[in-house]
Amino acid sequence: MPNLLYPIEWAVAWIMYLCHKFFVFLGLPEGAGVAWILSIVGLTIVIRIILIPLFFKQIKASRALQMIQPELQALQKKYKNKQDPASREAMGRETMALYKKHGTNPMASCMPILLQTPIFFALFRVLTSLSQIAEGKKDAIGPIDQAVAQAAESSELFGASLSATFLHQPTDLNTKIVSAVLIVMMCATLYITQRQLTMKNMPPSAMVGPMAQTQKIMLYLIPGMMAISGVNFPIGVLLYWVVTNLWSTGQQFYTISRMPAPGSEAEKLFNERKARKAAKKGIVIEAEQPTIIEAPRGQRQQPVRKNRKKKK
Repeated sequence: MPNLLYPIEWAVAWIMYLCHKFFVFLGLPEGAGVAWILSIVGLTIVIRIILIPLFFKQIKASRALQMIQPELQALQKKYKNKQDPASREAMGRETMALYKKHGTNPMASCMPILLQTPIFFALFRVLTSLSQIAEGKKDAIGPIDQAVAQAAESSELFGASLSATFLHQPTDLNTKIVSAVLIVMMCATLYITQRQLTMKNMPPSAMVGPMAQTQKIMLYLIPGMMAISGVNFPIGVLLYWVVTNLWSTGQQFYTISRMPAPGSEAEKLFNERKARKAAKKGIVIEAEQPTIIEAPRGQRQQPVRKNRKKKK
């Protein structure tokens, strides 16, 4: 069966190799050592730079998805007690029209994560293949031949090999400690990234309803799932996720602080910063109040008047 991930593995191997050569050019040792650790950091940065346009689309889509929650709730209320096929079709059609109107959909906010999944699995396979390539039991992946694999395999992060995991042999207490610390950092940075987007950059009206409740559940569920699966990740993969989460947090902070969602806490802080900057220049202005976004009210059904019998 052909390896469908091989082209991505090949690209990942080349990026790691070139990043390693770059750090060697800067003066780090050629063989096993910190240059291979930094090559994973370099790989993460290269991937995240490539994904910058998609990141801004994700921010926009996530914001729009939360902002239209009041309108979605109004639709749900409109069709609450209507289970017939025509009503369900109409609700679906109106929901899709609402998504189209605001330029978003439920999958758009997940796109960068989905696109990173093949890269994650490719990196996972490259790192777990290092020992076999180093022993001559597996063919080279791109520039990572037997000699290069031996150097990469011998590289350690605080005494833990890049291909070692918390759970699987060969492992030791030091590897478990390094792995556990990275797993905690991975989950903590993922939680902070999600919380920053959903809690600080959304108006109060968007934080109610089924979608908001789902977002709050996912805030804890996704880091929990990563913690459980993290014991199977090589040290190099854990390092990749920690760095990419830190990048996401910084990128989100920059974006939210300059382009806050209307009505959010971030918009209030943005307006206060504008007022302080103006005050330093001798211009006295009042901080603008956050935009108030109210949930639209459904149309009130007028009571039907009973026909009275005419008196004869």
